[in-house]
Amino acid sequence: MDESIRIEQALQQLALLIRTHAPSNGTHQTPVPSLMLMHATEPSEPLESVYKPSICVVAQGAKTATLAEETFRYDPSTYLVTSVELPIVGRITEASSDTPYLSLKLSFEADMIVDMIKESTLTGEAPAEACRGITVNRTTPSLLEAIIRLMQLLRTPEDAKVLAPLVIREILYRVLQSEQGSLFRQFAVIGSQAHHIAQAIQLINRQYDRPLLIEQLANSVNMSTSAFHKHFKRVTAMSPLQYQKTVRLQEARRLMLTETMQASDAAFRVGYESPSQFSREYARMYGRPPKLDVQRLRGS
Repeated sequence: MDESIRIEQALQQLALLIRTHAPSNGTHQTPVPSLMLMHATEPSEPLESVYKPSICVVAQGAKTATLAEETFRYDPSTYLVTSVELPIVGRITEASSDTPYLSLKLSFEADMIVDMIKESTLTGEAPAEACRGITVNRTTPSLLEAIIRLMQLLRTPEDAKVLAPLVIREILYRVLQSEQGSLFRQFAVIGSQAHHIAQAIQLINRQYDRPLLIEQLANSVNMSTSAFHKHFKRVTAMSPLQYQKTVRLQEARRLMLTETMQASDAAFRVGYESPSQFSREYARMYGRPPKLDVQRLRGS
């Protein structure tokens, strides 16, 4: 069968499966813990979160993911891969009642990629220089068909417990085989610059509320300070301090919006010692002081 026809048929089937298991607006958890579904009937406001290593596939509609000053668009013809934890602003750009936005996000652990590379005969060296930790790849029939098999397991949760891990391995294998598979693979090659940065990113996210000591962090992943700065920016599009600041401010915004926390309390929770410094940096990032920004978000 022609590849374009296989893709079209697979997307139609995938859209139907997502509608079945995510019949209403919002994000839906599934019996497969690493698989989330999204259904939206209108474009969204920009939504911030730290994307874990994951694959995001769209069956209908379109979405953008913004990292620092770079924006990546993905739709049914493409899919998004994040290889490390990244503070991203996501926005659904195409959705309506007649043609809702339907997508899924499949998270994974880096160890799964390491094991798969050891077992496979995949060719091609990972880049010597670390590359961006987010890519948009062209959708393929084999990837979509594997994802459909995973979605079909949601009908029988008892089967999913045993079979889902096997299908997820196939999905990751298809991504590794893609045209940008080497960029994905670099983060799993132990000893590579990208792998060192991935380790550092994990440390920052676990301790984002603590002071960031760059030299100490670089030493912990066996890199010089200058090399650490260079490769960190290649992967994340920002410096280590900018990365930590973004994660802190995103979390503070979430605390104020969803847990009705006062700005000063949120500031201390995420590691700021000065509420005034927090307010300045918050306004610089979001265009408004914390209180006004949260009021606007609640109103919208």
